[in-house]
Amino acid sequence: MLIQKLRLQHGWSQQQLAELSGISVRTIQRIERGQPASTESLKSLAAVFEIDFSIIQPESDMNSPSKQGTSTEEIFAFEHVRKLKQFYFHLMQYVVVISTLAVFNLIQTPHKIWFIWPALGWGIGILSHAAAVFDLLPFLGADWEKKAVEKRLGRPL
Repeated sequence: MLIQKLRLQHGWSQQQLAELSGISVRTIQRIERGQPASTESLKSLAAVFEIDFSIIQPESDMNSPSKQGTSTEEIFAFEHVRKLKQFYFHLMQYVVVISTLAVFNLIQTPHKIWFIWPALGWGIGILSHAAAVFDLLPFLGADWEKKAVEKRLGRPL
């Protein structure tokens, strides 16, 4: 069930997830129905979703003391915090690299300001990353995903 939630959260079809993970569509369908999956399949899915393999281990492994009390909401919260961390790291890289380019540009060729172009190009990437992490696009946010899932499942909205 967690695999299906992660897949829907990313907006992927079963076919797309199969292509990304190298697993057959039929295997994806079986896993989403709750049937057991091989360790290799789960590791492949964890890599595609960029999450720790231990998060999607079978329920029998979830009875260990380290996994007790971990709800789906907590898993998604940890995933969101990991995405925030990646965004802040991306932002720090941007600031360091663009600052270095600006200093180099102003020392070497102060009459021609060229560091603005990589700053603008990379800045667009930073803005799109921020939009994804902070749900700045309300028409594609969590509410839209929930409505789309309910519509797909044929449930009343």
